[in-house]
Amino acid sequence: MPAQSMDELVSLCKRRGFIFQSNELYGGLKGFYDYGPLGVELKNNIKQSWWRSMVYERDDVEGLDSSTIGSQTMFKYSGHTETFNDPLVECKECQARMRADHMKDPKICENCGSTDVTPPRQFNMMFKTNIGPMADESSAGYLRPETAQHIFANFKNVLDSTSAKIPFGIAQIGRAYRNEIVARNFIFRVREFEQMELEFFVKPGEDEKWHDFWLEERLKWWEAQGVARDKFQIEDVAKEDLAHYSKRTFDLNYLYPHGYDEVEGIASRSDYDLGSHTKEQDKLNLTAKVKKNEDSTTRLAVQDIDTKAWVVPFVIEPSMGLDRGLLAIMNEAYTVERLDDNKERIVLKFKPHLAPIKAAVIPLAKNKEVLVNKAKDIKNTLQKLGLGRVLFENSGNVGKAYRRHDEVGTPLCITVDFDTIETDDKVTVRNRDTMAQERIAVADLANYMQDFYKAG
Repeated sequence: MPAQSMDELVSLCKRRGFIFQSNELYGGLKGFYDYGPLGVELKNNIKQSWWRSMVYERDDVEGLDSSTIGSQTMFKYSGHTETFNDPLVECKECQARMRADHMKDPKICENCGSTDVTPPRQFNMMFKTNIGPMADESSAGYLRPETAQHIFANFKNVLDSTSAKIPFGIAQIGRAYRNEIVARNFIFRVREFEQMELEFFVKPGEDEKWHDFWLEERLKWWEAQGVARDKFQIEDVAKEDLAHYSKRTFDLNYLYPHGYDEVEGIASRSDYDLGSHTKEQDKLNLTAKVKKNEDSTTRLAVQDIDTKAWVVPFVIEPSMGLDRGLLAIMNEAYTVERLDDNKERIVLKFKPHLAPIKAAVIPLAKNKEVLVNKAKDIKNTLQKLGLGRVLFENSGNVGKAYRRHDEVGTPLCITVDFDTIETDDKVTVRNRDTMAQERIAVADLANYMQDFYKAG
């Protein structure tokens, strides 16, 4: 059963070292979070799962890791400097700032109830910075609000340096920055976050079938992470609500503790993006309405083998917020179980490949050197398998160690006891979900672990 409130997840994340408020010792920086020892492991495991499915398991996708700062020229032609806005309302009584499109009544302050509020005005969400020593308009740049634009800017570089042919994609995981008017709902809406985006370039006219294809592929991926497809509302975004670049968009809205909200969008972006950044726009028969580009030095098009005509590919974009995805995966994994002794246990039932700790090795007594040394040897051997983090847990109380590892989602706990040393050279392996325990020979542990994670 998912968490009943966001407070349950926030408490667990702080208590067990998943996520902390950034700058907490100075009162906290709203909209910014730091990932702790377990949070960074979970985050990396989600990244690896996405990258494996997008890049390693496909022959038509290449990877990219681009700069997080972009020129004002790039964001001018992408449309961000003009259209990347939210409607801002300010209360003159309490000085609260609110997004007008999230208010029940934009004429009434949701904080204090005052009607003395300003009319909505557009607020650009990009973080502006200066590049170089001179702080003037000519040196202005922006922290990227999405990873996509650098992918489009590198389209020709990737095409020319690989054997890629249409249809093909460019995948990227990276940080993005949005100066949200109101950061809220824990890590759901923040000002610094990570995106996992694929830009998949297709022939004009084939975009609809690829759009449907990527919707199905993304639902399959979510199922493999432990989020069933029936946990999503698939919204075919109404035309009047589409982004300026979008021909059609499917939003995957997941049921968070605060309600249904978007975790991923799969957009059909037509030829808007490459058409916006290419030179010689008037020679390329663009279908999208784009700003006239007088600065580009590169033609972002491919030549049709048969007709020899230059064609600007259409783009299908599955774009997922990593932080939002982590929150959804953690919410699905969160389980409260009542045990036979009428006690409760909290378990994070992560899929094994996502678990921050793959196994905990626990000596039965923390002050018995022979047990401790044996446990460390086993831990070091298992760590070399490359499955992920294996933890040496020397708490001295096996029962409490089991509960702690249930709560952080560790699939296997391995206990070294006196029989391990004196009689059978076996350890007790406990399964997180079933709580079943079995004796496994130390010599067989590596194969046991590899088989367990291969199956999971």
